[in-house]
Amino acid sequence: MQTVVLIDYGSGNLRSAEKALQAAARSVDEPTAIETTADPDVVRRADRIVLPGVGAFAACRSALYEREGLAEAMGEAVLGRGAPFLGVCVGMQLLATRGLEFGTTPGLDWIPGEVRRLSLDDPSRKVPHMGWNDIEPSSHPLFGETATPREPTPMYFTHSYAFYPDAADHIAATTEHGERFAAAVAKDNIVGLQFHPEKSQGAGLALIARFLEWRP
Repeated sequence: MQTVVLIDYGSGNLRSAEKALQAAARSVDEPTAIETTADPDVVRRADRIVLPGVGAFAACRSALYEREGLAEAMGEAVLGRGAPFLGVCVGMQLLATRGLEFGTTPGLDWIPGEVRRLSLDDPSRKVPHMGWNDIEPSSHPLFGETATPREPTPMYFTHSYAFYPDAADHIAATTEHGERFAAAVAKDNIVGLQFHPEKSQGAGLALIARFLEWRP
């Protein structure tokens, strides 16, 4: 049985994320156990890791590193063993080199780039970007079939800052809200989603199920 760890560091919609993971786990062939924890030893051994996040970049980063050994255990599992990793919302943004919300705060630097406030050229658009919006996915396995052109898919967003990767090939999906920006990033065994799959109904649950079956 594979073990999927949902990181509990005091930030994120843990209950809704946990319920979505459990629902997706019932739809995949491999028996899957979902465990919500901040225990570094459990994280270090996990087959897959999910990092949620809601709020400000600096506060989430601080909360993660306040749990002794937790960030290091994540690194050992993800960078050392190659465990598949999924970051959601601020959990995705923490993958960046730095965040520019309330000053400059270092991130995990697993995918080079920075997190900065959305820049809106269209005065009719508002920040935060909140609600349903179409994403235009790449051919990454988490987005299903690789036929082109890809059909836009609505997902649920709520954020004021976005991740701008240094390398364009780390962008796995885009969306548009006053400007076009990354809706998802990916590098090797690491994927981050700016939208909330746990709030995105069937399309979101299908994406989570593909994460549970993904063999990077």
